[in-house]
Amino acid sequence: MKKQILVIGGGDAWNTYDEYIARLRQWTYDPYEVRGAGWKKLLEETLDEKYEIFIPQMPSKYNAKYAEWCIWMEKVLSYLHGDVIMIGHSLGANFLAKYLAENTIACSVAQVHLVAGCYGSGGGFELPDSLDGIQKQCAHIFIYHSTDDPVVPYVDALKYHEALPQAKLISFSDRGHFLQDDFPEILENVKKF
Repeated sequence: MKKQILVIGGGDAWNTYDEYIARLRQWTYDPYEVRGAGWKKLLEETLDEKYEIFIPQMPSKYNAKYAEWCIWMEKVLSYLHGDVIMIGHSLGANFLAKYLAENTIACSVAQVHLVAGCYGSGGGFELPDSLDGIQKQCAHIFIYHSTDDPVVPYVDALKYHEALPQAKLISFSDRGHFLQDDFPEILENVKKF
């Protein structure tokens, strides 16, 4: 049986609907934007032989609500079994941190990778006072963040590391918001443990 990897991508969450509408008006549409590329797709291509990889599209990506993502997560979890590796990017990292801190899941979690994770957000993604629930469910936790991230400030990585002191903080200075095609460090850590 293949080892399973769950990858939760990012999104945007807002405290109010008016904030969302204001941001929606500011966004620029790019018809040539490539979707499904980057390191997440590379993970799938590189690890396909030994791993079963799930990359679900979470609901309402541009106006994400935690309650909606939880409903979808319950559906995804029904397909997972034993020693799952969980990877969250941006709001996806925030979601995994909150979800695992507040819920005990049926399958065991071998690794959690939080990539460029915001430390709390609107839309119900505010983190609880303690993230101990993650540490109780997972022995190997990794936090990846770049000091030049233009989306999520590096201080959020430090907050995660303070809340999860046994986690390994892996810092970069040139990765931005991890939108690059290659991410060898996460591949190495996934394979190592």
